[in-house]
Amino acid sequence: MAIDTEQKSPSDGKVWGIFKLPFRQTGNNTRTTPSSSSASNLYVQTQPHVEGSNHHGSAISVSSVAKSLLPTRRRLKLDPANKLYFPYEPGKQVRSAVRIKNTSKSYTAFKFQTTAPKSCFMRPPGAILAPGESIIATVFKFVEPPENNEKQMDQKSRVKFKIMSLKVKGPMDYIPEL
Repeated sequence: MAIDTEQKSPSDGKVWGIFKLPFRQTGNNTRTTPSSSSASNLYVQTQPHVEGSNHHGSAISVSSVAKSLLPTRRRLKLDPANKLYFPYEPGKQVRSAVRIKNTSKSYTAFKFQTTAPKSCFMRPPGAILAPGESIIATVFKFVEPPENNEKQMDQKSRVKFKIMSLKVKGPMDYIPEL
């Protein structure tokens, strides 16, 4: 068995492009091979180097590709983060509190949306928060009485809601629709 001990430097006529996906290739003589040293689907692309060629126009910067691979940063931090718990009082309006904090470096507007607007609402329904500012909002829900006098303590509510946020340029007047 012959062993090749000749080592090639990166400047031996090849340009190495990391983070280039196979469907984003340019050029005719490109060959893409999966990298065996990483589990995050990184690809190494080899291209013949032409003297005096300029690759700046078609090349994607590493920072822009890295930003696209990272998860988006949340503008708001909610506490509790996923679920609200309401006391079980059939036939009554119950409430639960959620703390909303602006973790971004800019002003952020938010708005409450729900699948059941007649039985679930939040006060305030929306606002504009300065960077680092937080607010405690109250979510109100009408608990329907059980049918046939059955006790349904462990029943999950099918009502869903979300808090949508949007980056705004600065402090402005906000009048929520009630």
